[in-house]
Amino acid sequence: MMQSKTSFFGLGIAPGLLSVLDSLKFTVPTPIQEAAIPIAIEGKDVIGVAQTGTGKTIAFGVPMVQRLANGKGRGLVLVPTRELAIQVHEDLTKLTRAFKLRTAVVIGGEPMFRQIRQLRDNPSIIIATPGRLNDHIEQKQVRLNDVGILVLDEADRMLDMGFLPQIERIIKMIPKTRQTMLFSATMQPSVLQIASRYMHLPVRTEIAPSGSTPDLVAQEILFVMKEQKNNLLGELLKQYSGSVLLFVRTKRGAARVARLLRGMGYTAAEIHADRTQPQRKKALDGFKSGAYRVLVATDVAARGIDVKDIELVINYDLPDDVGNYVHRIGRTGRAGKQGHAITFATPDQSSDVREIEKFMSAAIPVSAHSKIPEGMLAPPPKAPVKKPPFGRYPSRTPSRFSPRSRRR
Repeated sequence: MMQSKTSFFGLGIAPGLLSVLDSLKFTVPTPIQEAAIPIAIEGKDVIGVAQTGTGKTIAFGVPMVQRLANGKGRGLVLVPTRELAIQVHEDLTKLTRAFKLRTAVVIGGEPMFRQIRQLRDNPSIIIATPGRLNDHIEQKQVRLNDVGILVLDEADRMLDMGFLPQIERIIKMIPKTRQTMLFSATMQPSVLQIASRYMHLPVRTEIAPSGSTPDLVAQEILFVMKEQKNNLLGELLKQYSGSVLLFVRTKRGAARVARLLRGMGYTAAEIHADRTQPQRKKALDGFKSGAYRVLVATDVAARGIDVKDIELVINYDLPDDVGNYVHRIGRTGRAGKQGHAITFATPDQSSDVREIEKFMSAAIPVSAHSKIPEGMLAPPPKAPVKKPPFGRYPSRTPSRFSPRSRRR
């Protein structure tokens, strides 16, 4: 009898690891898992392009654990943010526990001595942010000469955050005979450059075009005057009852909006670079448990927030980088459930909106939102008028060669 393609059986996964996946209720692989796992198990370099929230951790975690469980060596996973490092660690621990493989998390915001203790225990897998791992390298607390598997997770975000010098320094300390797996939601030129420089004949598997958005996320954009944003936010929160992830552009803005929400009577927490690691963990755990209805975040947290059943994502501010729009709204509409994303934009930001739409190759519907009180929304800006090419139409100014000028 033929085995259905929509299962982990037949992907080259060892029986022991299949049992672990079954016990974790992982029965049907996502498209990126089905495409990447067989390639990675063969030991080939892999470039995986898929939307946020499609199960990329399992896609590289299963081949990594299978290889490390059957031999020596170490795995290294580089990620852009602390939150993502913790999330990856939690997911990988579910796979490694049965094989007694130790893991270590090396991130900023936590005491160095605890991480040094973990590193001295010779972990099989290190999950790290590039900056903190380089700190340990400088202090000679870790050696990477036995790393056989390197994973660059959310590679585009790491490069956007300026981690390229740290990543290159780390890679130079790893044997060239390693296997490298690169996963990203967008495939920017900088990502392709690092892939061509440090990967060996990688097999590229692209589940969705770079920049595409989750199918289950309903999007809308509201044009609003800047001074009306707070009132609009209050009106929207009255109309939705579930959890809300709200993105702002700056750390100061996050603190201000969180105070505003608490003043409105909503339970709200903030997460950004100025918060300590315990504060960030408390905010994220509280949001997951429902202690906070609204989590206000900057783009530092756009990757790594893996929370089920987020009803609504609100872009209170447009992102600095167009690619971050995709990552923001990818926090909702996960695990087969419908999600909703609402974006605020001022009339003078119409060109920024068009850049986002160009990146996604899709238009964001402009909503009038009939339940919003009249006068709160601004009229959407008119589309720019395309000027005819130069010389297409005759000038109204008579030239010296025109009949009128000759008559003079």
